[in-house]
Amino acid sequence: MAIRQKKINVKKLGLNRFPFIIKVSKQFPQAQIYVVGGAVRDFLLNRPSKDFDFVIRGVAAEALKNFLETLGIVKLVGRNFGVFKFVPAGGDEHSSIDVALPRTEHAFGTGGYHDFDVQSDPHLPVVEDLKRRDFTVNAIALEVSQGNQPKIVDPFDGLKDLKNKILRAVGQPEDRFQEDYSRMLRALRFSCQISFKIEEKTWQAIIKNIFHINDIRSSVELVAGGASAENEIKEERVVPYEVVAKEFLKAFLADPVRAMDLYDESGAFRELIPELLTMKNCPQPENFHSEGDVWTHTRLALAKLSSPEFIKQFSDQQASISLILAVLFHDIGKPATLTTPEQHGADRIRFNEHDTTGAKMAVNIFNRLRLSNPEGVGIDVDKVAWLIQHHMILVHGDIEAMRESTIEKYFFNPDHLGDDLLKLSWADIAATVPPKGRPDFTQFKQMLARIERLKSLSKTKKNLPPALLDGHELMKLFSLKPGQRIGELKDALREEQLSGRVSTREAAIEFLRRHMVS
Repeated sequence: MAIRQKKINVKKLGLNRFPFIIKVSKQFPQAQIYVVGGAVRDFLLNRPSKDFDFVIRGVAAEALKNFLETLGIVKLVGRNFGVFKFVPAGGDEHSSIDVALPRTEHAFGTGGYHDFDVQSDPHLPVVEDLKRRDFTVNAIALEVSQGNQPKIVDPFDGLKDLKNKILRAVGQPEDRFQEDYSRMLRALRFSCQISFKIEEKTWQAIIKNIFHINDIRSSVELVAGGASAENEIKEERVVPYEVVAKEFLKAFLADPVRAMDLYDESGAFRELIPELLTMKNCPQPENFHSEGDVWTHTRLALAKLSSPEFIKQFSDQQASISLILAVLFHDIGKPATLTTPEQHGADRIRFNEHDTTGAKMAVNIFNRLRLSNPEGVGIDVDKVAWLIQHHMILVHGDIEAMRESTIEKYFFNPDHLGDDLLKLSWADIAATVPPKGRPDFTQFKQMLARIERLKSLSKTKKNLPPALLDGHELMKLFSLKPGQRIGELKDALREEQLSGRVSTREAAIEFLRRHMVS
């Protein structure tokens, strides 16, 4: 076991946010208090951390619970005895802290992330607690007991792996993954978040066992019905889709290209989203796409989201998860709509209505994976599907001839992700490399100019000015009844307003009088 003396800047670690540490130390002088897990890892990597987990050794569970209740609200976490959710006085559920006694876990061998027999022991050495953790870089503890020099406890050489940027399972990788199959996706996610290479034995264990991510278990339930009661077989996923969704979304938000590669090479795409793999070897017309097949184009488009050119164009350091998924899935409909001269007699390779087809496919996949569910990282399925369905807007028709109200509909409607649609269009163009080698941004620049001109109509230079007249005013002014005619008049007036030909209420009324006569 490695226990290392090291000068720790407590202020930099942020422990001043947790005054309960001092109070517990005074109440229980024998207590050994440790920060464990991700907070220690992130601190040693000079990364910010939001989640702090504490292990307190040397204090009985009941005594610790009773004392913490004098400092705030304490809740026992399910069946994991010895683990408390502690909310300091004056805080809310978002400021809850995990406080636990040292624990051992015995996995039931199902691969389910809740299928453990947990035993807490206040006298258990912290090393025994660290043994149950997933990766060496997460199995480091930092003792922060008051009156003692902070000490790092590193029984599995996590510090060495941090230095070498290696993600390695604690002990035997297959054992760790068979305890909890979701750890395989956690490995992919951590690799994306901290840019670490997955150690070879750990990586091979993932490849070998990734098919277990879809394991189903059955249980027998007695259905009520008196003398006619029957047994019912209930099936459920060992790793719930909600867990899969959280890991998937966090990985792609952290590093889209690395996530795409890892999910592909590990077999995770094969198990979870096989539809994406049909983009491999799906040809594209070389006069537009010298970069390669649909898979290569999609990967390049994801890479463009972190390029200096993207940051310069949009002043964005971080693409939204909605935009990332829209890019990943924007051409998923191409393989299903592929027509070629050789097989279908087409004039060239075409993908007619691949945008609409792809949006429908994406909705099915997003709903299957429960991507709208994870708290904090879930997506709006319909809004991302809308991006995919309309990603070809810049090549559908003449941009200069497009109505102002149409541009408002796509790029200023609060119900849609207009900013992300523009960014998706840019990434798609940037990854479309013609034989001459330079993407053609002509249509993007035309649309951007028209958007900027519309923004100039507003004092804020961001949102469009409100409509000069609403439907109720139209009915009152012109003695009209509710109906389609009201919508037609509103649209006509809005087009005049956005074109700059009408800017006042009086001019709007005069325009409508002339319009109704004509």
